[in-house]
Amino acid sequence: MPKIEGRNPVYEALRGHRKIHRIFIQEKISAAIIDDILELAAEKNIPISRISSQKLAENAKSHAHQGVMAEADPLKEYGLADVIEIKEKKDEDSLVIILDEIKDPHNFGAIIRTAYAAGADAVVYQDRRAVGITPVVLKAAAGAAEHIPLVKVSNINYAIKDLKEAHFWIAGADAAAEKTHFEADLSGSLGLVIGSEGSGLRRLVRENCDFLVKIPMNGELGSLNASVAAAVIIYEIFRQRTIR
Repeated sequence: MPKIEGRNPVYEALRGHRKIHRIFIQEKISAAIIDDILELAAEKNIPISRISSQKLAENAKSHAHQGVMAEADPLKEYGLADVIEIKEKKDEDSLVIILDEIKDPHNFGAIIRTAYAAGADAVVYQDRRAVGITPVVLKAAAGAAEHIPLVKVSNINYAIKDLKEAHFWIAGADAAAEKTHFEADLSGSLGLVIGSEGSGLRRLVRENCDFLVKIPMNGELGSLNASVAAAVIIYEIFRQRTIR
C-alpha cells in the first residue's frame, strides 16, 4: 500500500480526495499541524497509531518523515485527455509542465510543487528511464501532488504531438536556445518541457518543440538544477500572464 511521509504531505492528502487508511504518528510529538492532522483524521474516522521514532524510521523511505506517515490508496490516475479537457473548459490559457526523463525524486517533487503554486494544470512525466511517484517525490512536493493532475505517459514525443493537436504551443528549456525566457513570448496555452539532469532535452524531444528558451547565465557554471530551472521559467510564464 502506498505510503505518504511528512507532515505537510499527510495533511494535504487528508484535505484531498484519496482514501487514507491509517495514520502513524510518532509518540510524544506535538505541533499545530499535528493537531490539524488529528482533527481531520477524526472527522474522516481514520485510525491513528502512535508508534516509536525507530519504528517510523524503519518503515519510511524518504528519511524525512517528520514523525508522521500514512497508508493510502494510490493517487488518482490522469491521462492526456483529462489535461485537454481541463484546457477546453478554462476561460484563460492552460499551462502543462512536461518532464523528459527527470530521474531525481527531489527535482520531480520540487517541480510538482512549483507547478501547482504557479497555477499549472498538470505535470506530464515518463514511465521509463525516469523516477515515478515515490514517497520521496511526494515529500519533496510538500502536499502539492494531492492537488494537481500527474500524468504518466509512455512516450513524451507522442504526448507533445497530442498536446499540439489540442492547440498547445510547446516550449523546450535548452541552453542552446537563441532567446532567453525573458525575450520569448510565453503567452497562449503552453507546454513547457524540462530536460533530464545532466543531459537536458533529448534530440527528438527538442526537435518536436515549437521553440526553445534559455536562462541567461553568468560565469562558467553551465546550467541550473532542473527544478530550479523549471521554477525560473514557470514564474516568467506566470509573470507574463499576470501583467497582460
